[in-house]
Amino acid sequence: MGLDKTLAPWLGKTMKMIDNHIQDMFHELNVSLTKTQWVLLKKLHEKDGVPQQELAYLTGRDKTSLTRLINTMEKKGLVARIPSKTDKRINHIFLTKKGIQLYDETLPIIENFVESLQENISEEEIQSTIKVIQKVQENLISKTINSCSNN
Repeated sequence: MGLDKTLAPWLGKTMKMIDNHIQDMFHELNVSLTKTQWVLLKKLHEKDGVPQQELAYLTGRDKTSLTRLINTMEKKGLVARIPSKTDKRINHIFLTKKGIQLYDETLPIIENFVESLQENISEEEIQSTIKVIQKVQENLISKTINSCSNN
């Protein structure tokens, strides 16, 4: 079985192409954001004020890389860290007005991009692909759980 006939390289290459395309689009439009920063804006738009630990889970990032990402976005004035009133060890992350505005400005750009990605692909093909990717993710989660329980 050649690796080029398996899902992993196709998923990896496709994600890299998407990342690069979004980065190029933002650059051309003078939007000072990365795809990763945009995803964080989106998650906060869906659930503003979420504790930092939960945000790490929601974005699939480890605590260290999320802290760096939040630091960068805080410097840009897009998010604010507010300590919990009940537990000072917990920081809640909020979108600032500037963050909300940038999200609202960039959402149509991302929506148009996603539409263009799915041109000439039927709804049935899209749903089938999503199911396959969900199974891949379940397999990865299962492997992670098994790996952790064996250690």
